[in-house]
Amino acid sequence: MTEAYRYPPIEPRSSGMLDVGDGNAIHWLEFGNPGGKPALAVHGGPGSGTGNSWRRSFDPDRYRWFGFDQRGCGLSTPHASDPATDMSVNTTQHLIDDMERLREHFGVEKWLLMGGSWASTLILAYAEQHPERVSEIILMGVTMTRRSEINWLDWGVRQYIPAAFERFHAVAPEATNGIEMAAAFNRLMEDPDPQVRAKAAADWCAWEDAVIAHEIDGAPGSYSARVDDARLAFVRICTHYFSNAAFLEEGVLLQEAGKLAGIPGVLIHGRLDLGGPLQIAWDLAAAWPEAELVVVDSGHTGNDQMRIEIRHALDRFVTV
Repeated sequence: MTEAYRYPPIEPRSSGMLDVGDGNAIHWLEFGNPGGKPALAVHGGPGSGTGNSWRRSFDPDRYRWFGFDQRGCGLSTPHASDPATDMSVNTTQHLIDDMERLREHFGVEKWLLMGGSWASTLILAYAEQHPERVSEIILMGVTMTRRSEINWLDWGVRQYIPAAFERFHAVAPEATNGIEMAAAFNRLMEDPDPQVRAKAAADWCAWEDAVIAHEIDGAPGSYSARVDDARLAFVRICTHYFSNAAFLEEGVLLQEAGKLAGIPGVLIHGRLDLGGPLQIAWDLAAAWPEAELVVVDSGHTGNDQMRIEIRHALDRFVTV
């Protein structure tokens, strides 16, 4: 794999915890040049945690960029792996408000937002509420977490991987669509028996792995590679959001895309994305005139071509 499009590894300049209310504190990281262009990297999942993603994507001399663990995951507290953690204060609106608190905490006027998969939903929701705070947007593997998209990911895609789906559906045979599958798993993730929660988390991750394993340049096993508390938190948060359709009115992000007017965007989407079909990004680009759609030959987890396009977009926007 070529490394020409990646910057050298970088350590954070600073890190800390920010009290965001409701008994929650989110973990944040700051990187790069303190005088550089502000940017926020938003992680996917939901519930994946920021990890080391994007550390080599931003030019450390020209960007001042931040990462954070969304409520309940990563190093944020309380952790969703603990069944006592209150999930009623973990919704898309709570995460939007957390992002605003971060912006205010760092004294940033406007920032570039970048992220993929679930992050694209959260970024769009934030930007449509706070367009004056967003300079540019870069999205990969575009999702808007509509009910139609969840029903495709956790039900419709079964026609490509029937054996894996049979195992997945056996956990919740009463379910008749993807939303119901997510809800059934979420109930299991709330079970007081730790063995029930552990098995449900493993079964959910096996399904997610099956989907991406059949994509070009897929990364088999990446979901199941999460272990212990990280896996439990990921699945509990993911099924919590999916069973509630991200706590969003159906189609609202697309319907209100006009609020993004004046914000330049780049949508980078894999032509062969099995879990999130290209039509999603196509529809968003049609509703957002300032967005450029870049289609690459990859699946949902991306490849070198996608990462090169991310680098191009970041380098272009830092010169604006």
